[in-house]
This record gives sequence, structure tokens and C-alpha cells, in this order.
Amino acid sequence: MKYVNDKVRRQDRLLEKEKALILLRCGEYGVLSMIDDTENSAYGVPVNFVWDGATSLYIHCAPEGHKLRCIALNSNVSFCIVGNTNVISNKFTTEYESVVLRCTANVGLTVDERKHALELILKKYSLQDMSVGLKYAEKSFFRTEIIRLDIIEYSGKCKKVV
Repeated sequence: MKYVNDKVRRQDRLLEKEKALILLRCGEYGVLSMIDDTENSAYGVPVNFVWDGATSLYIHCAPEGHKLRCIALNSNVSFCIVGNTNVISNKFTTEYESVVLRCTANVGLTVDERKHALELILKKYSLQDMSVGLKYAEKSFFRTEIIRLDIIEYSGKCKKVV
């Protein structure tokens, strides 16, 4: 997992690596973008996610659907996390922070890895309801698929208006 900002056109808007890692850890959602080879088009969808603290993100979904069909045809994906934004109307601009990741999507994970991913998701989004969440995850486990996004490289941008 490499932090690569040298390809960012606006070098004056680079997001510090430490702040990019905060977005990976704390971002509420991201947009998963894939190639839909059957329609020769792009497909992007907002999803909740969790970072494992190392080199991968996990997302959950139904065991069948458009995302999984796209990934089966092409596992190269992009994931974008947008943090805080602030439209500044009178200056015709927006403050923002974002991270864009280039990843390889993986499905067909082991039962243990899928359970671990669901626990990470519960810790991030439902920590106060962990015991109920674990029971819910166990009950619906076989109606849930987990996608692991292995991060190849990522970059970050931000704009602060002073």
C-alpha cells in the first residue's frame, strides 16, 4: 500500500499522509467504482466500508448483484472517500478533503475472514450495539457477501480556504 501523491495535478492541494489515514479509518462512506464490461461502461456506488488498519478495506453486500458481477469480470476498482466539505458560496468554491484508492477486489473469502470483517464493520458503525449486532450478523451471515479491497496505492487532496 503506497501513498502516491506525485500524480496529483494540483500539488498545492496535497493531503498529508496522516490525514489520509484518518479518512481511511474514520470516513463514513466511499464510492466504489468498477468497470461494467457487459455494458462497456463505468459503474459507481456509495457503500459503507471499514479499513483493517493495514492494507485492505472491507465492504458488505448481498451474495449476488451488480457489484459482484462487475468484479467477476474485472477486479481492478477505484474507491473514493470524501471527508469534510464546506461550500463557500460567496467565493464560488468548496473546501474538501478526499482520498482516492486504486485497489484489487476479492470475493470468496474464508468464513473466518468474513466474520472478522463483519466484526470490524460492527465496531466502526455500531459499537454501542455490538452484542446485538454480532447476533444479527450470525443470523444473516449466509445472506451476506464480503468484498475485500486490497489497496495498491492511494492519494489524497484537500482544499482549505483562508
